[in-house]
Order: sequence, then C-alpha cells, then structure tokens
Amino acid sequence: MSTADRLVESTRELLWERGYTGTSPKAIQQRAGAGQGSMYHHFTGKPDLARAAIERTAAEMRAAAEAQFAAPGTAVERVTAYLRRERDVLRGCPIGRLTQDPDVMADASLRAPVEETLGWLRGRLAGVLEEGRARGELDPALDVRATAAALVAVLQGGYVIARAEGSAEPFAQAVTGALGLLAGAAVTPPPGGRPPAPPAPPR
Repeated sequence: MSTADRLVESTRELLWERGYTGTSPKAIQQRAGAGQGSMYHHFTGKPDLARAAIERTAAEMRAAAEAQFAAPGTAVERVTAYLRRERDVLRGCPIGRLTQDPDVMADASLRAPVEETLGWLRGRLAGVLEEGRARGELDPALDVRATAAALVAVLQGGYVIARAEGSAEPFAQAVTGALGLLAGAAVTPPPGGRPPAPPAPPR
C-alpha cells in the first residue's frame, strides 16, 4: 500500500472512530506510519485528506450495496439481502455517522459525498422496488420513493438505537419490522409460482 493509501485508510478509520474534530493530523500520521512531510506532499491538509477518505468510504458502501441490489431474485429478496447483510452495527454506519458531525456538515466539500451517497441509496432502493412493482411482485399502489426513504431511515435509526443501548438487537428488530411491512406490499404469486403480469399501460 502506498503512503497516500495508508494516509487515506488511516483517516477513514479515525473518522469512523472519533469523528472529524477528534481526528488530528498527528493521529493520522501515527496510524499511517507517515511523517508530516509525506502527508502534505500528497494532500493539501486535513480537509483534503478527509474528503478523499469519505469519498473512498462512500464508494465502498455503494459497491457493497450494489452487489445485493443487482443480484438475482425478487425485489423483496434483494432488499432483504441488503438489510440483513453482516454489519458492524455498534460502530454505526461510517457515512451516516458523519451527519452527526457539525464540522463535516458545515463544510460543503465534506458534506457532498455524504449527501450524495445517502441520496444514491434512496434512489437505488426505489429502483429495485420499482422493478418489483413493474414485474407484478409488489402492489401497484406502493409508493416506491417513500418506501425507500423509510428503509434508509430504519437503517440509520437502527444504528443510533443499537449504539445507545450497546446491543445489536434493536437494529435487528428494526430491520425485521421494516421487512414485515414490505412483505405486506408483496403480491402473492398464483399457483405455478409466477407473479401476475403487470397491467398493460393505457393507450
């Protein structure tokens, strides 16, 4: 791993552990095993390095989510795989936690990848649900955008409650509850296993 990569990875870890204010240039350098000269050779300063770290975390988060969203299966199966995938719940969401950091939210450059990632997640979930609705797997009346926003809110709220209680159980309960509500919008397939075809568009 190059020095620049070590600096970015160290910053990612520290931001997740300590937040932006608690992540000092000295702490980054110590964890990365790099000197001050190396840090400022690759980055103009802490904000520049933090932006690179947040962007890398965001890209990693999107790639992991896309692996479930693009997999075979019904919309509910893919959403379930995403919601139930293994997570370090008590550490919180590495992107979501940054929304609670006033220094990140006050800096447009640092806030942008956080906002973009959460917006992408809502949009991608809505797209998966729309696919399911178009294929007759979900109730045609389902509001896919509102449902996607609710699912993201359940995830982020689940992290907060789990951290507050020091247990992953509230997160698991929140996910189970959300999936139960989503199951209520699923259309029962007829005998033979295929869901009914969506209605033809009006001419």
